[in-house]
This record gives sequence, C-alpha cells and structure tokens, in this order.
Amino acid sequence: MSVFHDEVEIEDFEYDEETETYSYPCPCGDRFLITREDLENGEDVATCPSCSLILRVIYDQEQFMRDEVTAEPLTNKELIKC
Repeated sequence: MSVFHDEVEIEDFEYDEETETYSYPCPCGDRFLITREDLENGEDVATCPSCSLILRVIYDQEQFMRDEVTAEPLTNKELIKC
C-alpha cells in the first residue's frame, strides 16, 4: 500500500501540450509529473523525480479514454449462411 503525500484534482495541475505531461509543485521544489498516456491507461499516481513523494491524481478516466473503435457484434441476420 502506498502512502500518498496528497490527493490533487487534475484541474489543479499545469498541462504541457508539447510533452503531454501534467505537473504540480512538490514541496521539495521540483514538480510531480504524470503523462496523458498514464492517465489514459488508468494510472492515478504522479511522482516527483527528485524525491520519494507521490500524489494521487483525482480525475474522470472517461475524459482520458483513447478514441478506440470497437466493432458491434453481428446479429443473426448478418451472419452468412453456408
């Protein structure tokens, strides 16, 4: 079980479009980091590269879901008869 320094909403993070990374100030002077890809994959832990503190990121995962297209199942009428 991890011990989180704090829980912070994603809206309080700064977003860098170039690196697609969210950041939030860490008490050590560096910044907690989490990438958009991490969020898309369901990760909710932002880490600080300079110390051992971690944050839990509060966000709506559905807003970060990748645009995945799933095929609808075929109905009996669409099945091909042999």
